Amino acid sequence: MPKARPPELHDDADARSLARHYPRGLRIDPHSHTWAQVLYAVSGVMWVEAGREALVVPPQRAVWLPAGTVHSIHMMNDVEMRNLYLHERNVGHLSRRSDVFEVNSLLRELITSIADHERTRARDQTYLDAAYRLAMLELAHAPRSSLRIALPDASDRRLEALCRAVIDNPSIAISFEQHAASVGASVRTLARLFTRELGVGFAQWRRQVQLAVAVSGLAEGRPVSSIARSLGFQPSSFSDMFRRELGAPPTGFGPGGTLSEAATEESREEAGRGGQQQALKRPRPAHHRNHPLSEIRKRLS
Repeated sequence: MPKARPPELHDDADARSLARHYPRGLRIDPHSHTWAQVLYAVSGVMWVEAGREALVVPPQRAVWLPAGTVHSIHMMNDVEMRNLYLHERNVGHLSRRSDVFEVNSLLRELITSIADHERTRARDQTYLDAAYRLAMLELAHAPRSSLRIALPDASDRRLEALCRAVIDNPSIAISFEQHAASVGASVRTLARLFTRELGVGFAQWRRQVQLAVAVSGLAEGRPVSSIARSLGFQPSSFSDMFRRELGAPPTGFGPGGTLSEAATEESREEAGRGGQQQALKRPRPAHHRNHPLSEIRKRLS
């Protein structure tokens, strides 16, 4: 697998950015950075493993990686990556553990604008400093995502092999018994390992994988029916499961939105169905409104 190629990170700078294209299927070896990192793809979906967690990252999300966090990346399709690297002296207000947060339109414009601007010859350091500061403020207030997939350590190869098989094909068409037989262990043994090592049972763990894969497919614009059938569901039962677990229907989460926005719309629809039509007219919270680049420049001026 190829190595990561971050920009030059010097102590006399506070932040740097990276803009790079990666093809579908490319995997980047486990590695870490001396600075904290915001890992983001303006298009495409990444599968990121950090510690004993897997994180599926569509363009509506980004990953926060504190300095020294070992992580690997798998490009689930063609990825246009836009990363920020932040010196540790400036990120004391942010989490000390890896995290996943939703990227609203303002944060998306900030990240892409910073990366694009740093590549130009007409570099405006005052603008970049202000943009980085605003990006760090947005990071501190961005909603966090609960879609995390616990991963086993390497202490039991049977459990590790089963988890990798489910990640490769999380369809409910393959039973727990079939997975157990394929790795040469009993259902009882594997059930005990799941609870002890991952903190949840097999069915719940596989559902987490299914939801992560589904959200990524929706972010790519795939039809709900196609995603449902690929996971072994009928579309109606898949939609019910998705809404029950994430609080929003899959139809509300497409290429242009976030789960927070989808859940907000779902709440408004329910209020409307209950006769509270005024709830549908409430404006979105300020952090969910669109912020074009012109608005960003106003904020930074």
